[in-house]
Amino acid sequence: MVYRETRARHGASLGIVALLAACAAAQPASPSPLGPDSLCVSSDGQRLFVAQFDALRVDVLDLGNSTVLASVPVPGRPSGMCLDSDGKLLLVTCDGQPGTLCAIDATTLEIRWTLAAGHGPLAPTLHPRQRHLYVCNRFDNGVSVLDLDSRRELRRVPAVREPCGAAIAPDGRLLFVINHLPAERSDGPVVAAAITVIDTTDHHATHVRLMDGSTGLRGICVSPDARYVYVVHTLARHGLPATRVEGSWMNANALTILDVQTTELIATVLLDDADRGAANPWAVAVSPADGLLCISHAGTHEVSLINASRLMEKIVEKESSVHRARGPRGPYSYAVTEPDIPEDVARLFERLAQPPLDEEPGFMSDLRVRVALPGQGPRGMAIAGSKAYVSQYFSDALAVVDLPTGAAVPFPLGPRPIPSPRRRGEMLFHDATICRQHWQSCASCHPDGRTDGLNWDLTNDGVGNPKNTKSLVSAHSTPPAMWSGVRPSAEIAVREGLQHVLFADVKEDDAVAIDGYLMSLRPVPGPRHTDGTLSAAAIRGRQLFLSKEVGCGECHPPPLYTDGRMYDVGSEAPFDRRTDFDTPGLIECWRTAPYFHDGRYASLRDLLAGNHGKPRDGNMRLSETQVQDLIEFLLSL
Repeated sequence: MVYRETRARHGASLGIVALLAACAAAQPASPSPLGPDSLCVSSDGQRLFVAQFDALRVDVLDLGNSTVLASVPVPGRPSGMCLDSDGKLLLVTCDGQPGTLCAIDATTLEIRWTLAAGHGPLAPTLHPRQRHLYVCNRFDNGVSVLDLDSRRELRRVPAVREPCGAAIAPDGRLLFVINHLPAERSDGPVVAAAITVIDTTDHHATHVRLMDGSTGLRGICVSPDARYVYVVHTLARHGLPATRVEGSWMNANALTILDVQTTELIATVLLDDADRGAANPWAVAVSPADGLLCISHAGTHEVSLINASRLMEKIVEKESSVHRARGPRGPYSYAVTEPDIPEDVARLFERLAQPPLDEEPGFMSDLRVRVALPGQGPRGMAIAGSKAYVSQYFSDALAVVDLPTGAAVPFPLGPRPIPSPRRRGEMLFHDATICRQHWQSCASCHPDGRTDGLNWDLTNDGVGNPKNTKSLVSAHSTPPAMWSGVRPSAEIAVREGLQHVLFADVKEDDAVAIDGYLMSLRPVPGPRHTDGTLSAAAIRGRQLFLSKEVGCGECHPPPLYTDGRMYDVGSEAPFDRRTDFDTPGLIECWRTAPYFHDGRYASLRDLLAGNHGKPRDGNMRLSETQVQDLIEFLLSL
């Protein structure tokens, strides 16, 4: 097969497009976005189930006639789907308070039963030989093991941080779970997310740390031959000053490969070309028919089709010129030939114990074709026969990619949406094509408008003093922006970030739209507040928090839990150029770790044990019970 870059071939497919457009015209008008996300193909390959995340429903498509057969309302935003072993039940995780697992009869399309799930359930994964279902509970940091016959949770296996996807080996022995973000302090030499590997026989879990800078994990799959695990994610060069984006200077976009049997890392390779990024890889799947590795890129609105067998051959060929070593927190690999970087930056790499990346941008250039899609925001993916179906979140449509030719045509799921200003801002926030050379989007460092768990050395307050990425929830209501307060408002920070981080030329109305999106973000209920009530421990913690003796509320008053002022709390680090820093709001602080301006505290417990704030100036010491009560309260915000 010849691999080359293609664009959507509308001319050769006008008849199909006209048919699909006619089908769309027959659909009722949609007053609000549908938000197609995860996909699932029926066992006979004739139907496709589409999770309409924003519309709170599951659509059923007839692939033979290219029609929407029915829509099934579900009790929350559908976040993941899979079929049971005989294909009779569609199992849908629904986000909500609390989350729900919903079983839909695949024939009658009636909801058969529902089951309470954890906080932020998604990515249901069926055991191939047992009636067990594994569900990632993103905000509980664990994986539920559910028995489908008794409809009860057998146990919950701890993950690392925000488990958001899973794939199981064909023999059912090992379940591989991706953790969205790193779960450690961000001021160390190595900061990376991990894959949790669960032995399904005894539910023992181990964790495989990825290459330094691995964050924003989104997609995972196991190869049809059961040899490899493929994971897609962002790969951040967070040890470098953010002075440019070319050549993946700030963020690269990567594919990591693990050995199924040994669970060891084989390689991390870049999906970018030398002068064009492939930002925000989201879903990954392998075609059983021809072994094509298919990856959706949510930031650049395209799909990569990769010759997987040739990829593995090329990795083996590189073995003779690649050193294998063990870093301070696990194995890594790096090429002998260092990237073309300045000598002073090379010394910076050495000082921070950061090896050069495993492969340079352009490693994939002779192995894959980049297919431009006819819509925006590709996310979920499913393969049926010789076609890959890709959900286009912002276009309320699918893209149908013919794998042998790389041709892509749209499959509208409703009327063509006219985005509201807020929706347009969300689209721009996730759009890497506004970035110079398409290397990253705003969401690369702020996934879901939150944090990537890393420190970045932005140039707005000088070079050499990296700061932890802030969540953007309530940022417009809690000026100033940035830890050093160098931006008087979030509005100014948005425009400066577009210019000096994305190196984008964006019109003012686009920046206003991004403002609108960020101002629309609402906090997710804390893991101790999902039912709207506080536990006795959280109530005690709130009383402590607001008490004069402890004094947390003096600088962190409700409702946003910040007074918007700068303080010297004794947190100055060796490379800092100031002693006072912005007081962060504590809304959603349970998901914004690590803490402090330099990310020195990995957990809330570490934070409370640290020397800062009022307790630093007195002799008061909190008991273990008081510390736990405070943590319970913070977990409710």
